[in-house]
Amino acid sequence: MRHPKNKIVSLEEGMRIIASQKIFDKKVVFTNGCFDIIHRGHIEYLFAARELGNFLVIGLNSDNSVRKLGKSPSRPLQDEISRATTLASLFFVDLVIIFDEETPHQLISNILPNILVKGADYKPEEIVGYKEVVENGGEVKTIPFIAGYSTTAIEQKILKGNQ
Repeated sequence: MRHPKNKIVSLEEGMRIIASQKIFDKKVVFTNGCFDIIHRGHIEYLFAARELGNFLVIGLNSDNSVRKLGKSPSRPLQDEISRATTLASLFFVDLVIIFDEETPHQLISNILPNILVKGADYKPEEIVGYKEVVENGGEVKTIPFIAGYSTTAIEQKILKGNQ
């Protein structure tokens, strides 16, 4: 079993590992997000994503990237290494690559996964990286969320409990 810290890799190392997976006909699945407080919704979503292929890669927004997204001023609640370590600790996650841009477009363009996945609140053709993945023979899929689970909702519940 790989230690979680060995699953957190740079883009360059990730590209090498992903290329080797593809040589062995592994279906590489990619998704991305902030994953600030891991909750049941994340677990169900990520597990469903992994089941679409053989190798799950998560693009994780860096702290700077999360701030650029305009979420609550207190976000991220956890630093990028803590968030990456939590994700990498999940047995069904194979790699975590931290990216600093607002979107994972550059990351997706470099790794060209076989399957690009986002939540069902997106239309596949609106997902960042759709064009590149499809033009490379890959698929873009969406996975439904479990209602009532979100980091924002958890943050609000905690804040209300402290008042």
